[in-house]
Amino acid sequence: MNIPDGPSSRPASARALIPFFVFLAFYFGTSLAAGDFYKVPMPVAFLAASVAALFLNRQASLHSKVELFAHGMGHVDIMTMCLIFILAGAFARTARDMGAVDATVRLAMHLVPPGLLPLGLFLVGCFLSLAMGTSVGTVLALAPIAVGMTGSLGLPPGYNLGAVVGGAMFGDNLSMISDTTIAATRTQNVEMHEKFYANLRIAIPAALLAAGLYLIIGGGSGSGHSAGTAPFEWRAVPLVFPYIAVLGMALAHCNVMAALVAGTILAGAIGLGTGAFDFWGFLDAAGQGALSMSETLIVALLAGGLLKVIRYNGGIDYLLRLIEKPIRGRRGGELGIAALTAVVNVFTANNTVAIVITGPIAREISNRYGLRPARTAGILDTASCVVQGLLPYGAQVLAAVGLAGMAVTPMEILQYLFYPYLLGLCLVLGILLQRSGTGPDCPAK
Repeated sequence: MNIPDGPSSRPASARALIPFFVFLAFYFGTSLAAGDFYKVPMPVAFLAASVAALFLNRQASLHSKVELFAHGMGHVDIMTMCLIFILAGAFARTARDMGAVDATVRLAMHLVPPGLLPLGLFLVGCFLSLAMGTSVGTVLALAPIAVGMTGSLGLPPGYNLGAVVGGAMFGDNLSMISDTTIAATRTQNVEMHEKFYANLRIAIPAALLAAGLYLIIGGGSGSGHSAGTAPFEWRAVPLVFPYIAVLGMALAHCNVMAALVAGTILAGAIGLGTGAFDFWGFLDAAGQGALSMSETLIVALLAGGLLKVIRYNGGIDYLLRLIEKPIRGRRGGELGIAALTAVVNVFTANNTVAIVITGPIAREISNRYGLRPARTAGILDTASCVVQGLLPYGAQVLAAVGLAGMAVTPMEILQYLFYPYLLGLCLVLGILLQRSGTGPDCPAK
C-alpha cells in the first residue's frame, strides 16, 4: 500500500529511522534511569515510536499515514504470527494447569544419575524448555531445585543456576512453540520444521560441548544421592504426552496451528480425565493462556505498523545500504544479520522483540544474497538467544537471581553459562565454515 496523497516511493533516508531511535532512546534510556529493564512496558515504547513515525512525512495527511500504519499491522505474516501466539499461549497454560510441567520436571529429575546433578539440570532444562517453549518458565521450574541442592555439591552458588539458564536457552532457540521460533519463521515465511533442522546443526554441537563441561567440572560432586526431589509416580507419565505430541506433529510437517489445537485438546482431555480441572476449568485455562500473550500480540502489531511506515519513508533502504557496505557475499550477509539482531537485543533485552524488529530487514538481506530462508530464521533466533542468555539484566538471569534469594549475583551465573557462549561460537563458525558454491543449502545469489 502507498499513501494516496504522497509519492508512490521515497528515496532512502536516514531521517526515516528517527522512530526506531525514539524507541531505543525511550526504552533503553528510561530503563537505565529506572535501573530495571522490565519497568517500562514494551508496548508503551512502541507507541512512542509509532507517534514519532506518524509525525514524519508532512506531505501526507495524518489519515493517510494512519491507514499505512494499519496496513502494516494487518500484514498476513503479522496476523499469522499473532494467531500462532494465541494458540501457543492456550496450549502452554492448559498443559501447565493439567500438571504437565510438574510431571515433566519430576520425571526428568528422577532419571538424573546420582552425583551428576549439574549435568542433569542442564539436560532437564534443555528438554523442559524444548517442550514448554519458554526459557523463563523453565528457570522458574528448575531454579528452586538447583538452589536447594547447591549446598551438598561443594560447587560455587552460580554453577547450578548457570546450568539451568543454559538449558533454558536451548529450548528457547529450538522449541516449536517458542515466541522466538514463531517470530523468526513468520518473518522469513518458512515452516517451523525447516528452521528446526537448520538450527540443530548449530545447537547440538554447542549443547554437547556444554554437557561435557558440566560433566567434567561437576561430575561426581555431592554425596551421590539421587537428584530426585520427590517420589515419582509412573502413572504421571501420560501428563507429558501433550508436549511430545506437539513436538512430534510439528516435526512430521503438520501445520503448527493444527498441532497446537490438537495439543490443547489432548491436554484438556487428560486434565479432565485426571481431575486436574473440570470443563469450565479447561476453558478458563485456554482463555487465560491466550490472554497471557496480549503484550506480545500488541508488540507484534505495533512493530508491523511501525516498520511499514519506516519502510515507506525510505528507512529500510537506508539501513540496508549502511549494512551492505561491509558485506561481501553470503557469509557477510549472514554475519550482518547476526550482528544486527544481537545489537537490537542488547538494547531491548527481549529476544522476541529483537527478531520482530530485525526480521523484515533480515529477509531483505536474505533475498539479495541468496540466503536460504530457513537458515536466516535460524540465525535470527540463535543470535538473539545467545545475547539474551548472556544479558545480566535479561529476564532469565534475573529470574534465577531472584529465586536464589539474591544469594548470587548475575555475574556469578554468567561465569557458568557454558551453553550460550558455545552457541555463539558455533554460530560464528557455522557461518564462516559453510560450504561455498550453490546447492540446496547454499543457493546462488
